[in-house]
Amino acid sequence: MRTHYPAISPYATHQLPVSGGHTLYVEESGNSNGIAVVFVHGGPGAGCAPGDRGFFNPDIYRIILFDQRGSGRSTPHAALEHNTTQDLVADMELIREHLGLERWMLFGGSWGSTLSLLYAQAHPERVLGLVLRGIFLCRPRDIQWFYQFGASEIFPDYWADFQAPIAVNERDDLLHAYHRHLTSADEVDRIRAARAWSLWEARCATLHPNPYVVERFASAHVALSMARIEAHYFVNNCFVSDNVIIEQADRIAEIPTIAVHGRYDVVCPVRQAFDLQAALPGMKLEVIRNAGHASGEPGTVDALVKATDEMADIIRARHHV
Repeated sequence: MRTHYPAISPYATHQLPVSGGHTLYVEESGNSNGIAVVFVHGGPGAGCAPGDRGFFNPDIYRIILFDQRGSGRSTPHAALEHNTTQDLVADMELIREHLGLERWMLFGGSWGSTLSLLYAQAHPERVLGLVLRGIFLCRPRDIQWFYQFGASEIFPDYWADFQAPIAVNERDDLLHAYHRHLTSADEVDRIRAARAWSLWEARCATLHPNPYVVERFASAHVALSMARIEAHYFVNNCFVSDNVIIEQADRIAEIPTIAVHGRYDVVCPVRQAFDLQAALPGMKLEVIRNAGHASGEPGTVDALVKATDEMADIIRARHHV
């Protein structure tokens, strides 16, 4: 079974100003002359981690990580102003241009799969290939599943903790209730809500309990940006029409695509991966029988590392690079 490539450090970091007063953290590692790949993190709002570099062979890939608006090391932290899907797609184009890249490969999981697909649909000529994990199609029913009814039936104990910060008379619309708390002027209220929101996601993300995932998501820095930005996006249906990824799938039909999805993914049920495959018959889908949603589960790591190796071969054969 494959594991992550050995840990490496960036050879370059950038603080890239973008519109609306935001500044993005961008880093490069691996082979500066290799196949460019951009890691598109989840959330929205989760930010990148050093281990994210390990999905790629550093001898083959020029590995680009960036923290999306309000996330990780980007500033201002947890900011919602000028923070929409369209802003993030434009930011990715700006990063590509800033780094002098004609085309690049996209690697995205969960919300990162959403953003990767939307970017590819907007700029198909810039995309060499897609490796996706934990497909999230961002339809209203996909959001409702995790934040109103569905996952609640699988983890009722965790669900009780998720509901706890919300008054009983507000629980018929938890998403908007949480949004009100997460945008409150009361800092204590914001942090309490953010930790409960992020803890719910962390507990549900893995097939087996994973203290590292829970600890990272529950930290105040990650919890605040992820909870605020996720709620902001989800109350606005991620700033896209209801089924846009499926409806515009023909735009990316010629882009080589590999998707990896955990069979027991409760955050983004595997049905979404099959729906995407139905719209993209050329997409290779690998369902991991012993995994949930998180990228770090052993079967998922194995499949993703193999997928990036395979995609490198596909890109080199297609483009003679």
